[in-house]
Amino acid sequence: MPFIDQAILLAISLAANAFSAFSGGGAGLVQLPALIFLGLPFAVALATHKVASVALGVGATLRHLRERTLHARYVALMLAAGLPGVIAGAGTIPHVPERAAEIALGVMTAGLGLYSLAHRGLGQRTIERVSSRSAWAVGAMGLFLIGVLNGSLTSGTGLFVTLWLVRWFGMDYRMAVAHTLVLVGVFWNGTGALTLGWLSEIRWDWLPALLLGSLIGGYLGAHWSIAAGNRWIKRGYELVTLLIGLKLILG
Repeated sequence: MPFIDQAILLAISLAANAFSAFSGGGAGLVQLPALIFLGLPFAVALATHKVASVALGVGATLRHLRERTLHARYVALMLAAGLPGVIAGAGTIPHVPERAAEIALGVMTAGLGLYSLAHRGLGQRTIERVSSRSAWAVGAMGLFLIGVLNGSLTSGTGLFVTLWLVRWFGMDYRMAVAHTLVLVGVFWNGTGALTLGWLSEIRWDWLPALLLGSLIGGYLGAHWSIAAGNRWIKRGYELVTLLIGLKLILG
């Protein structure tokens, strides 16, 4: 791959993943189109992006582990409920036309931002909301369905996980972003990368710049989110969801 293309990929990957690690998702909605624009077929670009996105989770994990923001019960639930969904989604060939899927995803993503804007106190502090077995089951089902989207759609589903953790489980934004970046970034995306790599092709010569940008961007974005606090993370989340939603709707 030409050096200039590697440099472009590094810059895009660094910026996209830093912003994603700060707000809780959305890197692939910048990074994936860049891979397609530079010449990769969609399926190959998606598989290559999924591999690179694991580095985002690793970079964020290195920073969040120092803060001890992860809780074992949520980690176990996100793995047990989400991974089967990711595998099911990655192994399913979508029958919906690509443009219709983009518009639907854009409407849903923008809706997340509008919902957060409408609830000013959302995610500003941790509130224990899930106590019964039925509530945990509903939470697990929500994670499974988002996992299906994560495996089958291009990207951006980390934003859904972040809001689900805030709204259903009562996490604040800082805790929700930490769990999203580590569990979705490393384990969900890693599982999706393996499945897509088996079904498609990965362009390994494109990965050095993508991996470096994802790793550094993930660490920096996680550091900024820890330093900024819940109010600014909420604003970042709302900005990312609205911009990405509009981009998908308008094409």
